[in-house]
Amino acid sequence: MEAAARLREEDADLAVAREVLATEAGGLRALAAGLDGRFVRAVDLLAAASGRVVVSGMGKSGHVGRKVAATLASTGTPAQFVHPAEASHGDLGMIVAGDVVLALSNSGETAELADLVAHAARFGLALIAVTARAESTLARAATVALLLPDLPEAGPDGLAPTTSTIMQMALGDALAVALLTRRGFTAADFRLFHPGGRLGARLARARDLMHAGEALPLAAPDEPMARAILTMTGKGFGCLGVVDEGGRLVGIVTDGDLRRAMGPDLLGRRVGEIMHAAPRTVGPDTLAAEALRRMNAGERPVTALFVCDANARPLGLLHVHDLLRAGVA
Repeated sequence: MEAAARLREEDADLAVAREVLATEAGGLRALAAGLDGRFVRAVDLLAAASGRVVVSGMGKSGHVGRKVAATLASTGTPAQFVHPAEASHGDLGMIVAGDVVLALSNSGETAELADLVAHAARFGLALIAVTARAESTLARAATVALLLPDLPEAGPDGLAPTTSTIMQMALGDALAVALLTRRGFTAADFRLFHPGGRLGARLARARDLMHAGEALPLAAPDEPMARAILTMTGKGFGCLGVVDEGGRLVGIVTDGDLRRAMGPDLLGRRVGEIMHAAPRTVGPDTLAAEALRRMNAGERPVTALFVCDANARPLGLLHVHDLLRAGVA
């Protein structure tokens, strides 16, 4: 009996969870379908701001607002969150000419936002409202009002902010991504704001991780293998770059190439006879994540890539161990 009761309880939990997710997903679909020129106008205002985007909201909207401000800031739009209650006690001084205010309130009647809205009007600041009520005080005061579909919150009582906050957060993401796309914000720009952790490592450039100068294992095509093997062993990368008279990379010798060429005459042969022509290379500005993809591409993954300039001259060597140490792989 206890086992049967437990199964019924688990089934009920899963049913509730699926209903919540379905309700929230429906809210997002409705939000996407309802976007119009007001969204474009909001992006125009944010893109034209000479100052910061000041995000504000109370309660759950405030928690969402903090996330929206963080997302904007991390994608190249200077932003900060100002708590509406604190704004009334001195923090209005953080909001200055050139700023744009983004205020979140599902009802549009959040009393704590009143002083902030009045401050924006007093100094002629653009005000973008995110609300579900077109006739609310906030929407009527706004330069642009982005309206959320007026849909029920998830759950049997429909009281806890769920659908509304999911839509607020998604709309904030949409604004941030529209802005970064319009500005041509790149992965390199993104790394400037995310230098730490695994994401920062994957956005590192080949030039940031490569070995260069005297560390490079290089040889000419006519060099005897007896000497080339000493160079290859001494550098410790398990490979040897082959360069022509102009310093261009024309081939590579790997540990695998040595095993395949193993024989009594190996030491007397020339590097050009052993090398594998047209080795995989990357440029110095290649992202570490892309370099890792290149290493793993094809039927035969490799453990090292030469980093070359536009004229195929080796600038450095990137080994999979470098990617591992950096947290990329």
